[in-house]
Formats: sequence, C-alpha cells, structure tokens
Amino acid sequence: MAECARKGLSPLEEARSRYESLQISDDVFGESGDDSSENPFYSTTGDSNSDSCTETNPDNVWAGETRSSLSSGSLGSVSNGQAQDEGWSDALQDISVPQYQDTHGPTHKMPATATAMDFFQLFVPDNVIQNMVTQTNMYAKKFQERFGSDEGWTNVTLAEMKTFLGYVTSTSVNRCESVLSIWSSGFFSNRSIALKMSQARFEKILKYFHIVAFRSSQGGSQGLYKIQPFLDSLQQSFGSTFWPSQTQVLHEPLIDEDPVFITTCTERELRKRKKRKFSLWVRQCSSTGFICQISVHLKEGPGPDGLDTLKNKPQLHSLVAKQLCQNLSGRNAIIFTGPSITSLNLFQEFEKQGIYCCGLLSTRKSDCTGLPQSMLINTEASQQRGQSRIKMRGNMSIINWYNKGNFRFLTNAYSPTKEGVIIKRKSGEIPCPLAVEAFAAHLSYICKYDDKYSKYFIFHKPNKTWQQVFWLTISIAINNAYILYKMSDAYRAKRYSRAQFGERLVKDLLSLDDFSPTQ
Repeated sequence: MAECARKGLSPLEEARSRYESLQISDDVFGESGDDSSENPFYSTTGDSNSDSCTETNPDNVWAGETRSSLSSGSLGSVSNGQAQDEGWSDALQDISVPQYQDTHGPTHKMPATATAMDFFQLFVPDNVIQNMVTQTNMYAKKFQERFGSDEGWTNVTLAEMKTFLGYVTSTSVNRCESVLSIWSSGFFSNRSIALKMSQARFEKILKYFHIVAFRSSQGGSQGLYKIQPFLDSLQQSFGSTFWPSQTQVLHEPLIDEDPVFITTCTERELRKRKKRKFSLWVRQCSSTGFICQISVHLKEGPGPDGLDTLKNKPQLHSLVAKQLCQNLSGRNAIIFTGPSITSLNLFQEFEKQGIYCCGLLSTRKSDCTGLPQSMLINTEASQQRGQSRIKMRGNMSIINWYNKGNFRFLTNAYSPTKEGVIIKRKSGEIPCPLAVEAFAAHLSYICKYDDKYSKYFIFHKPNKTWQQVFWLTISIAINNAYILYKMSDAYRAKRYSRAQFGERLVKDLLSLDDFSPTQ
C-alpha cells in the first residue's frame, strides 16, 4: 500500500491494484459487455434503492441482515452480554496470514491443438461414459424383464451415449422449450444436428438412462446413490486438474430456472414446474471462477443425504463448510463465507488447520455464540457512512461497518489496523476496513461470474432429482472446462467464446467434424 502511495495512485487505482488478478474475470466467457471496464467493487449499501441500480446489494448475495435490531430477549440480558464481551478488546494489533503453500492454475499443460472435447474429458472421460452405457443397458434389461419386452430397444453404444449427451448439452447454448424440439419443425428446431440420431432412439435412451442401475447391498438408503459414483469421480477430477488461488468462496451458486424463461412463461407453467429437492454448495476460486468442489444434499428424506435432521440449523452449514474445505488443511487458504456459514467456532477450528476466513455476519442467520453482544446491536446514535467499530480477540476481529445500514464481518484473514475503500459511482469513496474491501472485491467477481455462468446451464429439466443433479454438475464441468481452455495454448490458437465452445463440444460429442462455430 505504501508503494502505491509513493506512486501517487488514486484511492480507486490503489484498491484495484490489490485485486489485479480479479480483472481476468471481465472476459471469462469470451464476451465483451458493459461491465468489462466497470468498477470491480459492488455496493455494500443497506438501501437497495440508493445510488446506482446496477450495484449489487449484499442482501441479494448472502441474504444478510442489515437493519433489524435484535431485542434483549433474543440476545440475552445485559449481564450475559457483558460476559460475552470478555476477552474481546478495542485494542487492535496487526496480523498477517502465512504465505500460501500452493501454486495455482491448471495442473496439465494442454497442447494448442486440444479440442473442446479434450477439455471436457478431463472431467468426464470415456471410462465414465462407458459406465453410463453399461448401467443403462443393465437397467433396460431388468426393466423389460419386469414389465415386458420393448421391441424398439437395442443396447446403447459408447458413440450413441456421447450423441445423447451432446443433444442434451446443446440446450445450454441453444435455448429451447424441450430437448425434443431439436427434431421439430418449429422455431427451436436444430436440423444441423437432428440427423445424427432419430428422435425415437433418443427417447428410448432417455427412458432407460442410468448412472447406477441398482442399489448395492452396502448402499443403505442414501438418496443420491444413483449418482454418487459420478459425483465422486467429478470431485476427484476437479481437484486433480486445477489448483485454486489463495482466495476462495463458499456459497450456493445460482441454479434456478433461466430468468428469460421465467419472465415469458405463463403462471400456469410456473406452477407446474416443481421446486428443487436438493441444495448445492460449492467451493469456488475467486480469481478464475473455477468450481473446485461441490456438495449436494437432499432437502428431504432420511439418511446422510437428507437435511431433515439439521433443517434450519447452523450445524448443517458448518458441516457443509467442513466437507468443502477438507482438502485445504495446512495450505493457508483464505475462505469467504456468507452469514449462514460464518461462526466463531468454525473459524477457530479452520484456523487450527491453516485455513483463514472472512465472513459476513447476520444476527438472524449466523451462529453468534462467543461474539460480543455490544457489536451485535445497532446503536441508536447517528452514524456516518464508512464509520466502523472493531473488537479483537487473538487473531479474530469482529467488524461493525456502517453504510446506510450496519454490516458485520468476522475475520482472521485481514488485519484490523489496515484501511481499505469502497468506490461508488454517486457517493465517491467510502472508507472501510481492509477486510470489508476484500470481501466486496471477491464477492463482486463471483456474482459477475454466476450471472454469466447461469446463461449456459443445460436447459433440460427432468423430473427425477438425481437426473437434475447430474445435468447441473455436467453444466459445472463444461464451465470448468472452458476456464481451463481460456488458460491454455489452445485458446491462443482458436479464440472461442463460451457459446462457441459449447457449440464445438456438442459437435465433438456428435462426431460432426465439418463444423465452424457461429460467429
């Protein structure tokens, strides 16, 4: 920071220089847009109607609480609050996080001739697809033994399974009402790929498609047993192909329906679409958007996959966080978390493992055990924007920062003595602790990534939960494949946008060689 000051940088330039690596995010999908040259910091205002409407409210990101004061009954008596303040001091000391122990980036050097299929098969190789072939044929055989023969069925082959995957994947770049629209004569038809397989054959494969045909004797009652081997394989490949940067984010990515569809469909169509029965959490590299690990849980049902026993309890999110960070021990990574995960006990446990944290606090959604009550109550005295109060215990700091509302942060990753700045288009520079600035910068990138990433979801919407999880994770794998492509020599040879990369992958899966991506 001192070096930046010596060079005479403006506060905005100085702040941006601290997060220079995040600037590669602007063109992560090979697209140019209005946000490519914009300020990387989102607005942390408590008033969603204030300032520019394009700035992001952290309530929308983390559903955090901004203005509500808690009553004495919900927080305990004054004497209890004084007891909880013990050990927390207004005396601040400088801290520093040990050096990150890993290099970051792709682990494999892909040649300049590598295709979209080569990158995709880093995560979904032929042996995984061959297993889909085997399990689908096994399920079809057993199904017909029980319910009668299907004269139109023949065992699926590896080439046919790739074509099947290609057809469904095509809905991520060519939006349509149904994957079957490919063979229609209407607006959503796609005659360039429709001739590779008949609609009747596709529907037969879709009917019998399985990852795991039958429950194993040791499988218990796990609700995700039909897809768990694929998830395990995907997790292993994510970890072996890419090393993330020091800063990473734990969150639930945007996986709801396509917003364009939601705004155009009728109310009746909306009612017919069932709500998701699962939740998906990810650990995501905040410099590239690469999703390093995923955690899937069913919202209902018994067994370890069901959330009924932990519903609406902080233990669930603590369990998810530990699962997502199990491979980070001793690496000195910095993890950003939302209010449902942020807790003193979890952060202290992570610190013992060499994992440092910075999280947004909510008095409604966070586990506030052990935190000073005086920092959790909004003061009635008028405050100026940018004003902050900080208490410290050991390496842990709790921050109460005011910006048209009180925002609270808990961190052991950033020194409480160091200052940062939030830049807003209309309000100018707003001072803040460095932890607040870092949280805003990294979460701004993840929000921008998710906004673009959601455009490339596979649009096929099956009724079965395990199939919904499968196609969602395939979408994640394709986006991760594109990130690796952007960081390889292959991108310098052929600069495909994300849409063109998706089109190229579909043609590779369908083995259609005479293809040039749409400009």
